[in-house]
Amino acid sequence: MKITAISVQSHNDNRVNISIDGKYRFSLDIFQLTALSIKIGNDYDESEIIKFEDESNFGKAYGRALEYCLMRPHSSHEIKDYLYRKTKSTLDKNGRIKPGITTEIAARVFDRLYEKGYIDDTKFANYWVENRSLTKGASRRKLFSELRVKGVDNTIIERALVNTERNDIDEVKKIITKKRSRYGDDSKLTMYLARQGFSYDTVKQALADEF
Repeated sequence: MKITAISVQSHNDNRVNISIDGKYRFSLDIFQLTALSIKIGNDYDESEIIKFEDESNFGKAYGRALEYCLMRPHSSHEIKDYLYRKTKSTLDKNGRIKPGITTEIAARVFDRLYEKGYIDDTKFANYWVENRSLTKGASRRKLFSELRVKGVDNTIIERALVNTERNDIDEVKKIITKKRSRYGDDSKLTMYLARQGFSYDTVKQALADEF
């Protein structure tokens, strides 16, 4: 089986289409093409071609996962969930079944992202604490709970909360400012703020500071 053509994709100049015996077979990114030393005229058997196809699937899965990581920081748990979803079959626009990636490829993608520093629960926790509901206000208890849901270890969360300059007094005041017109009665406002994770003493102090 001979490589008869290598052409740059029209919609993505970082990937090339590989043709074997005159017919398209798979695509690779430029780095994979170089690493695998694939050139026009090279001969391969079917087992080698299948390995190249696995590399093609890995490259595409890694590229999409990298885009997902670059949208915003994600926890390792979120990335694992994302990759797990990619192992499931889906339907294309024509209603045909499109198989998902293998669990082996999903594991390779995760390991590569981790190796390159795109998965880091400490960085993610710091990002979440510093940016979550920054203008709306969020209690430390709420931030802790949200990070736990995202699979971050307690020790990492506690360290992020220790290192931040955000504090519950300032955060609860943000919410009071926004919700005061809705909750004219202090007792109802206090109950609402308690449900947001603020302690009674913190709420009492913030309300006292209004006057």
